[in-house]
Amino acid sequence: MAHPLFGPEVRLALKTNDTEGLKTVVENLHPSTVAEILSEDEFSPSEVWQILGTAEYRKQANVFEYFPPAWQVTLADKGDPQQVAKIIEHMAHDERVDLLRRLSSETSERVLKFVDEASQRDIRALAGYEEGTVGSLMTTDYAWVPSDITINQAIERLRQQAADRETIYYIYTLDEQTRRLKGVFTLQEMILASPNVKVNEIMESGGLVTLRPQDEPIRAAELLRKYDFLALPVVDDEGRLLGIVTHDDVLDLIDAEATEDLQRQAAVGHIEGSYLDAGFVNVWRKRTGWLSMLFVAEMLTYNVTTIFEEPIENVKVLKYFIPLCIATGGNSGTQAATLVLRAMALGQISPKDWIRILRFELLMGMAMGLALGIIGIGRAQLVSSDMLVYEGERAGQPVDRFYFSIMLGIIVMLICMAGTLTGATFPLILKRVFKADPALASGPAVATLIDVLGIVILFGIAWVFLL
Repeated sequence: MAHPLFGPEVRLALKTNDTEGLKTVVENLHPSTVAEILSEDEFSPSEVWQILGTAEYRKQANVFEYFPPAWQVTLADKGDPQQVAKIIEHMAHDERVDLLRRLSSETSERVLKFVDEASQRDIRALAGYEEGTVGSLMTTDYAWVPSDITINQAIERLRQQAADRETIYYIYTLDEQTRRLKGVFTLQEMILASPNVKVNEIMESGGLVTLRPQDEPIRAAELLRKYDFLALPVVDDEGRLLGIVTHDDVLDLIDAEATEDLQRQAAVGHIEGSYLDAGFVNVWRKRTGWLSMLFVAEMLTYNVTTIFEEPIENVKVLKYFIPLCIATGGNSGTQAATLVLRAMALGQISPKDWIRILRFELLMGMAMGLALGIIGIGRAQLVSSDMLVYEGERAGQPVDRFYFSIMLGIIVMLICMAGTLTGATFPLILKRVFKADPALASGPAVATLIDVLGIVILFGIAWVFLL
C-alpha cells in the first residue's frame, strides 16, 4: 500500500528526476518510513534502486533492513551486484547473514564476489552456526575496549567504533591478546566516571551473564527478561567473546515463534510470510491437511453413536442435549489447554509438574462441572412432559423428570472434568513423551478428542439411568 503522505511526493520526484529531493527523503526520514514508502506494490525494483542510490551506502543499508524479507530477495535478484554488495557490507552482521540464507545460490555467488574480504570472513563465521541457535542470532557489531585504559582513552576508541556498531550502550572489556571477556560497563557509567579513572575500576566483572552460541534462543529471551538487559554477550568455552545478541533480534524471533504457535493452536500448519502473500495453494495445503486429520478423527463420534443407538431411539429427548454437552467439553478442554500452553511458554510450569497440574485441573473440572451441572439440571426441569416419554418397547411410559435432571447434571459435570483433564494433559504428553511441540495440542485437536469422550460419557450414563 502506498504511503499516503510521502508516496506521491517520491513518485513526483522520481518522475522529474529530482535527485536532491529523493536523497533528502532517504537520508532524513526514519529508515522504517522510507521502507514503507518504497513498498513492493508501489515501486518496481529498478525504481527502488534508483531512489536508494541517491544516498550513501550506510543509509541505503538502514532502509534495506526494514524491507520485508521477500521484497529484499526480489531487490537483490534484480539489483546491480556491486550495489547489493555494498549494502551487505554496511548491514548489521546478523541481518546480512539472514539475507544471504534467503537468496538463491546463483544470486549469492554473484553478489559475494564484490563483498570485501573482511565482511566475507564475518559472514562465513556467522553462517556456520545452526539456525535456531543463539549463534544464528548474534552479531559481531559490538563495542569493546581494553580494561587497562582510562575513560578518556575509551571514549576516543568508541568514537572510532560507534558508526559501525549496532549498539554502544554496553561496552565490553576484552583481553587484547586472547579476546577473553573480562567485564562490561554501560555508556551511562562511562559518562558519569572521572576522565582519568581506569576502565577496570567501573566495569562489572563478577557474575557476568553470558550465552553460548549453541544455546536455544528461548534462553536468551529468558535472561533478557529476567535482568532487563538490552543485549547479552555470547562467548565460547574458553570465555572469548564471539558476539552479542540484542533484544530486538530476540523479540523478532519470539514474535515469529508466537505466530507459529498460534497457527498450530488453530490447527493450521506453519505459514511463512504474511497472510495474503503466502500464496493461496500454500495456505490451502496447510489448513486442509490438519482439517482432514481432524475430520477423520471426528468420524469416531459416528462409530460411538451407532453403538449407543438403543438409548437414542428409546429416549429421543437425549439427542437434543448432545450439542449442549459436547460443546461444554470442547470449551473446557480448549480453555485448559490454552492456560497450560501459556504457562509452559512463560516457564511457569513444565512436564515434571504433571501431578500438581492434574490435581489442580481435576478439582477445577469438578468445581466448574458442578456449576454447569446445576444449570443443566435447571434446564432439564423445563423440558415439556410430552417429550419426557419412552419410545420403542416402553412406548408411552413417562421418563422420571428427577432422574433425567440428575442424569443430565452428572453428564455435564463429567464431560467438563474430562475436558479440563484432557486439555491440560495433552500438551504435557506431547512434550514429555513424544518430545513434540506442545502447541500441537490445538483447540480443534482437543475439541475433537472431547467430542468422542463426551459421546461415550453421555450415552454411557444415559444407559445406566434410563435403560
